[in-house]
Amino acid sequence: MAPTVQPDRNQPAPASSQSVNRDSVKPQAKPSASQGTKGQTRARKQGMASWYGPGFHGRRTASGERFNSGGYTAAHRYLPFGTRVRVTNTRNGRSVVVRINDRGPFSGGRVIDLSTGAARAIGVFQSGVAPVVLEVLGR
Repeated sequence: MAPTVQPDRNQPAPASSQSVNRDSVKPQAKPSASQGTKGQTRARKQGMASWYGPGFHGRRTASGERFNSGGYTAAHRYLPFGTRVRVTNTRNGRSVVVRINDRGPFSGGRVIDLSTGAARAIGVFQSGVAPVVLEVLGR
């Protein structure tokens, strides 16, 4: 068996006039739904969402802004304030984009706490909790 020769990484790539084995060339994959417009993979997480609102309306959030229970905001344990997150209810497929402006949830197994407005938008309000997928969109 002939020894395998590794290409010299310091040399330029072969000119296009040289033959290329087309069977060894793989087509580039199309960006998936979990990739950003620049090909950057967006973080995704699954878990349970809950909501909070009426008793907190008008109070200051951890970010310092006043909580608007009808707005599309959410509390997350560690995402930076201002991060936009698409929250999709896996029971019905409805989604909403929220902005992180508070900290929480701090109860077992929950990954995000939605404002009342966001919870209503994706059908979490009635049940109180629902399985969701979070997709970080950036700021």
